[in-house]
Amino acid sequence: MSNFKITDIVGVIPALITPFDENENFDEGRMRNVVDFLIEEGVHGFYLTGSTGEGFLMTPDERKKVVKVVVDQVNGRVPVIAHIGAISTKISIDLAKDAYETGVDAISSVPPFYWKFKDNNIFKYYEDLSGSTPLPMIVYNVPLAGLFGFDFIKRLSTIENVKGIKYTAYTHQDIHKAKAQIGKDFMVYSGADEMAVSGLFNEADGIIGSFYSMLADVYVDIYNNIKAGEFSKAQIKQKIAVDIIEASLKYDYYAVIKAAMKWMGFDGGYVRRPFNNLSSCEEEKVKDEFRKIRDRYGVEDIRVLKSI
Repeated sequence: MSNFKITDIVGVIPALITPFDENENFDEGRMRNVVDFLIEEGVHGFYLTGSTGEGFLMTPDERKKVVKVVVDQVNGRVPVIAHIGAISTKISIDLAKDAYETGVDAISSVPPFYWKFKDNNIFKYYEDLSGSTPLPMIVYNVPLAGLFGFDFIKRLSTIENVKGIKYTAYTHQDIHKAKAQIGKDFMVYSGADEMAVSGLFNEADGIIGSFYSMLADVYVDIYNNIKAGEFSKAQIKQKIAVDIIEASLKYDYYAVIKAAMKWMGFDGGYVRRPFNNLSSCEEEKVKDEFRKIRDRYGVEDIRVLKSI
């Protein structure tokens, strides 16, 4: 069963990639290596099988397998949040129950999407999921699935077991408002990688993001800098991260993250179609852009920039 309370889940939490092999099969060995690498880099937890983990490109059984492998490899060292979202409430409940039995510390879900569901449909979806296990539920406010207004976030917070939100929106005043109006123990995780500093300034308990698998050292430094009151240091690291992210977004950025992990010696494997892996030519172009960023800032202490 779970090892951590929801209030223990703080800090830098990578939205974990899922390594696939050349034939698009889940690669357990690579997954275990990635987990150990990121824990050694100082991350404070993991968020599994979400968008970054290509969860919607996997079958439910594949998603369950990923959760089992990661929980086993983590072995209680850091908290694990399993994303169990699907359009179907029935599928999500099945994933939630399996994640609970596997031993995750919390579950999370995007709202049901594709059809334009009414607020009452979405509320009932979270109510059903939250009642399916004793685990805390972290709702997910993300543009891809449709953003919630603050009043609806407050309404969702009234559901038993809804204990927090992954807030991937840019209205960061709502992070502060959630802590002030819902309660200090309602956990808020800033989900915009480019705005980690802003999220933490606005009282986010932690940051969850795609690029933390590739830039774990940068974001751990940002988190520690903010906690130590070293705001100018955090701001510089954030600027470097933004430049790296913008260079990566010219391609299928999950492929860039996985390629960059390979350069660092911790192979992230391949993406699953319809995403495209980087060609050798594209890899060299990305490296060239990263070198320009390294030279522009004169940095020598960021792992991915040292690896090229």
